[in-house]
Amino acid sequence: MSSTKSTLRLAENTDDRGDITVSGADKLVAAVRDFASIATTSGCGELMAFATSAVRDANNSEAVLARVRDETGVALEVLSGVDEARLTFLAVRRWYGWSAGRILNFDIGGGSLELTAGGDEDPDVAFSLQLGAGRLTRDWLQADPPGKRRVAVLRDWLDAELVEPAKALRAAGAPDRVVGTSKTFRSLARLTGAAPSAAGPRVQRTLTASGLRQLIAFISRMTMSDRAELEGVSSDRSQQIVAGALIAEASMRAMSVDSLEICPWALREGLILRKLDTEMGGELVVSTR
Repeated sequence: MSSTKSTLRLAENTDDRGDITVSGADKLVAAVRDFASIATTSGCGELMAFATSAVRDANNSEAVLARVRDETGVALEVLSGVDEARLTFLAVRRWYGWSAGRILNFDIGGGSLELTAGGDEDPDVAFSLQLGAGRLTRDWLQADPPGKRRVAVLRDWLDAELVEPAKALRAAGAPDRVVGTSKTFRSLARLTGAAPSAAGPRVQRTLTASGLRQLIAFISRMTMSDRAELEGVSSDRSQQIVAGALIAEASMRAMSVDSLEICPWALREGLILRKLDTEMGGELVVSTR
């Protein structure tokens, strides 16, 4: 019915000890409070509130969750990485349908990278890796612009990190369709010539490996403020778009993918679909670990 967004970048608001900073926690509390208010005034009968990688992996996760609950009255449910991957895959499967055959999906978040593959609604293989765009920007690309040498080192490191997951994904079988989900992939596709969001969700959008390489050579030499001027890159995303592009490139290279399609559905839709399935008498497959 409606959509409201707030960019928190919690993966970048994490200190050297692995704790979400006070500033980051303040932003989270404010966002949850605002969204709970919007839900109430919109007449929502039920609130589904979930947290993913940045909160899940923080050393002070329990304290931050307790603060959110105490100050907003909302109990955030923390999804495991594998559940996050599986729910995103469910959304992709429902979007394309059974005729899509075997799907390989990449999803880049702020704190993690999800890789899934399978021929059913539940993937045969699911990985959640601490290779998110915000996390790697914080750890690797703090200079503005990041610098050619730093980009090259991060490329090599990503290749090494993806060797074993790629082996498992390839062993599961060759995909009939390769898909990318998340705002990062949508932005990268737009920057390489895909249709704008105004064209609607049903317009086919693709991202090619060759286009991505050319894009990285271009944006890695730009400052954050210059990147924010590019069509398809918001000011909130301009800081981490280089890391996101490198993650996308490494993922596609690891799986020998020349081109992928952009799916407009991802984790949010997967959560809603699973909720609807459960209320209609299906079995809930999301774990509570």
